[in-house]
Amino acid sequence: MTYQSLRHCCEDLEKKGQLLRIKEELDPDLVIPELHRRIYQMKGPALLFEKVKNSPFQAVSNIFGTSERTFYLFEDVLKRFEWLIKVKIDPFSLLKNPGSSLRNLPWLFSAIPFKKRNVALQSICSISNLPKIRAWPKDGGSFITLPQVISFPPGSMNPKQANVGMYRIQLDGNDYLEDQEIGLHYQLHRGIGIHHQNHKSAQSKFQLSIGVGGPPAFSLASIFPLPEGLSEILFSGLLNSRRYAYAIQDGYFIPQDVDFCITGTVEDQVLKEEGPFGDHLGYYSLKHPFPVLSHIKVWHKADPLWHFTVVGRPPQEDTSFGAIIHSIVSELIGSEFPGIKAVHAVDVAGVHPLLLAIGSERYMPFRERKPEEILTQANHLLGKGQTSLSKYLIIAASNPDQVPDVHHIADFLKYVLRRVDFKHDLHFYTHTTIDTLDYSGSGFNEGSKLVISCNRDPLRELSNEVSLFTLLPTSFTKARLIDHGIIAIESNAFSTYEFAEKELFELTKFLDAPQFENFPLVVLTEDADFMAADFSNFLWVTFTRSNPSHDVYGLRASHQFKHWSCDAPLIIDARKKPHHATVLEPDPKTIREVDQIIYRNPELHKLFS
Repeated sequence: MTYQSLRHCCEDLEKKGQLLRIKEELDPDLVIPELHRRIYQMKGPALLFEKVKNSPFQAVSNIFGTSERTFYLFEDVLKRFEWLIKVKIDPFSLLKNPGSSLRNLPWLFSAIPFKKRNVALQSICSISNLPKIRAWPKDGGSFITLPQVISFPPGSMNPKQANVGMYRIQLDGNDYLEDQEIGLHYQLHRGIGIHHQNHKSAQSKFQLSIGVGGPPAFSLASIFPLPEGLSEILFSGLLNSRRYAYAIQDGYFIPQDVDFCITGTVEDQVLKEEGPFGDHLGYYSLKHPFPVLSHIKVWHKADPLWHFTVVGRPPQEDTSFGAIIHSIVSELIGSEFPGIKAVHAVDVAGVHPLLLAIGSERYMPFRERKPEEILTQANHLLGKGQTSLSKYLIIAASNPDQVPDVHHIADFLKYVLRRVDFKHDLHFYTHTTIDTLDYSGSGFNEGSKLVISCNRDPLRELSNEVSLFTLLPTSFTKARLIDHGIIAIESNAFSTYEFAEKELFELTKFLDAPQFENFPLVVLTEDADFMAADFSNFLWVTFTRSNPSHDVYGLRASHQFKHWSCDAPLIIDARKKPHHATVLEPDPKTIREVDQIIYRNPELHKLFS
């Protein structure tokens, strides 16, 4: 559906029974986020907070709280994208079905932004007037969690050259001067970094505009993995089936359909500590020096809504973004990455820590099966765009077997574990860049990657005989079955890598027996019961708490001509390390306060009863 504004969207959801108004004044510091998390976990409605403590503005969250609601917001335009993708894959389809092309031409026109003379954002407030959303107890301040950060190359304000990204913004705390400075956090492989470098080279002022709110399409476009050179502003128009309106005010680019727009200039040669922040991996990202915006001005429309979300251990509201992005781009995977049939950045594992892929093997079909072409495809995935941030990449060849869907994670992993040859099919990348938010590595933005490639006939069956693990060495206390062929072994807390080597020596001696060959994956943890309680716990712990170069071991491991190999089982040490970030946990006092809010609010009480 085409939405003129965020409030228009909220009105539509309210008519559908998909939005709940919270009339009681609530504190944006921990309380509102805790209520949001409760509602999200029960797949509840969007929440419109009519009274936010210490702010004159209303706020709204959980608009994307279910995949069904997110797909409803974009159901009309998704059909048009199906047509557009078919045209990209087969341009001759325009000639085969000219009527369809004519019907969609007006929609394509919506990609063209236009400049307005009569500006909609005429009111001004200060940063301290905004709803100060602080989601987790150790957060360093309040943050904008659904920002649309707009930047341009030097000397340009051409919307076609704009980059729009969802880079978190810290509004207060630490050493930021109140109402005068805010913090800008952006990560590797982000378009804003290119613009920032261009401005530094040109010694020009780096001006930013930060939109908040507006039609839901604006938020989705900000995180969409677009081809380089295609502006998110143009894409916003297509997603919303409505041209993107903007104006130039005080020398800044101001979107006219957002609810708020913060303008400022990135201070040259000035960095300040940003964070901590409870992020989407389920841990606190720590304090680090990042750029600072000064000369702040906050514009807003009449009767605006502050749009926010709450992130934390996945799944959370932003999970729906991944689902709808996949539905739009899945047909384009093969043209973006030739030979790749499917990819799945696993949300419950934190997205970048684990990527599953299905590729093609066409090099030597007359020879014995082994990974060849899929290694080329793995390098392509790790060398381009957002997939380059993946830490573990597990890739299987599509033929001649029927490989399980990459979204059927357990089945896909078991398919690979039956076939992978740990002597030949493990490929490590060391001392390389990893996701900024991943603290499992050896330094900030630094760690390793592991490609597990699979193109073989079955080598083993997978066992579920957990009783084989009853007589573990003394450092290991219990074993729990995760799934066929996957076992979690509980151990003492990690101390040092030197001591871990000794522990793993004892464990591999124990596992050096034929009965363990059918358990090709063993994971070390401090809490095997937690890991075995739910498959998502296994995925989250295993892939967010391990650095492949440091934490992957195996039976009879050896190096030969720079290649590391082992026999089954492969062992991943997923225990918490001293340098890892802290797990997110809600504040007990806030939990009790939200319990009382639910109890005394009839509509909320009804939802939870």
